[in-house]
Amino acid sequence: MDFQLLEQRPSELCFPQLNSSCRKPTLHWSKAVLLTIVLFCISLITVALNILVIISVSHFRQLHTPSNILLLSLAVSDLLVGLLLMPLEIFRNTSCWVFGDLICSVYWYLSGNITSTSTGIIVLISVDRYVAICDPLHYPTRMTVVRVKLSVCLCWFYYIFYISLYLKDILIEPGRYNSCKGECVLVINDIAGIIDLVIAFIVPVSVIIVLYMRVFVVAVSQARAMRSCVRAVTLQHSLNQANKSELKAARTLGILVVVFLASFCPFYCYFFVGENVVSDSSAFFVIIAFYFNSFLNPMIYALFYPWFRNAVKLIITLQIFKYNFSNFLFSV
Repeated sequence: MDFQLLEQRPSELCFPQLNSSCRKPTLHWSKAVLLTIVLFCISLITVALNILVIISVSHFRQLHTPSNILLLSLAVSDLLVGLLLMPLEIFRNTSCWVFGDLICSVYWYLSGNITSTSTGIIVLISVDRYVAICDPLHYPTRMTVVRVKLSVCLCWFYYIFYISLYLKDILIEPGRYNSCKGECVLVINDIAGIIDLVIAFIVPVSVIIVLYMRVFVVAVSQARAMRSCVRAVTLQHSLNQANKSELKAARTLGILVVVFLASFCPFYCYFFVGENVVSDSSAFFVIIAFYFNSFLNPMIYALFYPWFRNAVKLIITLQIFKYNFSNFLFSV
């Protein structure tokens, strides 16, 4: 029995009728309300924007390309972040956890699975751009829609298996790390933390950096070559236009990768130097910053992809319900 908890006034406890109850969060109610409103608005916008991405790529046949299939898969994981992970993380840190130990374990499992899958998809995006820029002649045969879909499915299944092993303790025994009722925490032991650091952070980030460094070098050389070609026949002009399109896509997806790493690195750096306890307020802001990446991704599409802006206009104005509008041609 925790005598310190018994000394608290009942109004300060999550469950006053239980001796093992946790204390209520100490954040002032006005700050808690403001923080909750702001973060829930971000969550709703994240859901709405990623639904628009999913509808756009799924509905319009012109957008059924390997690169866009990867963006579609990333949008699905971002949608789940905004729909499930953000609200539960907000609730977990601004009020007492009332959903029970089982839902707590499910939350941590989904959090690990969805965010890890996003990392895998970013790796696939880097591979896609690497092949498109560094080996453009073989790109149509190597990066087909079928192969990309298969790669995405394997990515999801791999991380389902990996996270099941990584978090097997809380899946077998939900709530094993909770010290009192009304709490939802995750404790990561040192060995599991090091393994996860290597598998989910060092390896994929290294692959992403190496591939994009290669893409950057080749893109710069191609840009210089195009600028040096003053005279060009029609065929050469069309090839240059294709190269410019690929370079533009590489630049946009490069921004996507940089933003992802900017959100991803603090998350792992914090838990690497911290005590591996996912419970305090500083951990909350690191996790929210990581989830915030799901809000930024569709913003990047809106800024740099004309097809996404045009598709959103068609969706909002309900023109997609017109006959044969799935064959609408976009300027990409």
